[in-house]
Amino acid sequence: MRRIVITGVGVVAPGAIGTGAFWTLLTSGRTATRGVTLFDATRHRSRVAAEVDFDPIAHGFSLADTERLDRAAQFALVSAREAVRDSGLADVLAAGNPLRTGVSLGSAAGCTTGLVTQYALLSDFGGSWTVDHSKAAEHLHDYFMVGSLAAAVARDSGAQGPVGVVSSGCTSGLDAIGHAAELIREGSADVMVAGGAEAPISPIAMACFDRIRLTSPRNEEPGTASRPFDRTRDGFVLGEGAAVVILEELQHARRRGARVYAELSGFASYSSAHHMTGLRPGGEEMADAIRAALDIARLNPVDVDYVNAHGAGTRHNDRHETHAFKLGLGEHAWRVPVSSIKSMIGHALGAAGALDVAASVLAIQHSTVPPTANLYEPDPTCDLDYTPLFAREQRTSTVLSVASGFGGFHAATVLTRPRLREAA
Repeated sequence: MRRIVITGVGVVAPGAIGTGAFWTLLTSGRTATRGVTLFDATRHRSRVAAEVDFDPIAHGFSLADTERLDRAAQFALVSAREAVRDSGLADVLAAGNPLRTGVSLGSAAGCTTGLVTQYALLSDFGGSWTVDHSKAAEHLHDYFMVGSLAAAVARDSGAQGPVGVVSSGCTSGLDAIGHAAELIREGSADVMVAGGAEAPISPIAMACFDRIRLTSPRNEEPGTASRPFDRTRDGFVLGEGAAVVILEELQHARRRGARVYAELSGFASYSSAHHMTGLRPGGEEMADAIRAALDIARLNPVDVDYVNAHGAGTRHNDRHETHAFKLGLGEHAWRVPVSSIKSMIGHALGAAGALDVAASVLAIQHSTVPPTANLYEPDPTCDLDYTPLFAREQRTSTVLSVASGFGGFHAATVLTRPRLREAA
């Protein structure tokens, strides 16, 4: 079996651009949630978000680039460039076989920011039902086609192998990484630039979640609005950002002397086929994904040192996830530390799973479990060790990272220190 390792990481996150700043934010327990500044949210029920302070010019984009590329695409490119630099692959990609390098990105909302901006311009800010195409940006088509995100990264990195976007709601980023791993495992590629990108903080996206009352209305306390597993939680906080990892076939990485952060040892996904927004209370489907990912990794529940939870901060999801951990990990669920980084950076929808993978890789590298911020009053029905408030230094050789999304999607991946499986 071809084994897959992670040799590079790149991150654009609320409160932190770059993997170093990202890890510092997470381990400090500092939150990046605040009142919405990207648009006038006065009339919205929830006016809290986790925004990225992002200056495209400072990151090398020209004014023409900022019109051509949606905010999500800019996030994807910046994180992908960091990941490629971090992996040391830039020269290898330039000199190697581009047909053996691919791109797999996840996104739930695609180029929402660009579409919203363009619709406002073309419709005289909603005053006319008939839009004036002559006012449209030349690249409006790119905003409409979610595949443009992966295409932009492929052009930038020179990847001519398998290139595509996975859009499965809030599991998109994790599913895209899992898909990329399978492409390497089956022999279709040696290197994959994989992750997720999202920039959904817009009037239409926030209205969607307002309508079903899933986002937090804690507008007077934006810094503590995201409270996964806390008794006082009242919804998630919408976020944005991107994370990209470089997946590489193990022997390919060894031949070029690459630094290996972790091995992607197992991945699995299941659907509940139950309800668009509701979850089955028992957590069976997520538990199935956990067990299957561990089986592929040839590991047992007791081998897991840390669980990076989906941890959205809604009552239904947090309880569902707690049940799933108990089913999937058995007695070990009560012993292993679990945490949700969404408490600090919000819920970036399709990018969330990729950001979780980046955090999991860094947890392995630094042997530290990031905390669940704002967890002051644990929900008695969420009775596992959810690592409240403070990071914890401990052995983290095996990390389980999970994601759950609207539509009944559930995914799990297992990341390990490579030496654990040398004999596999």
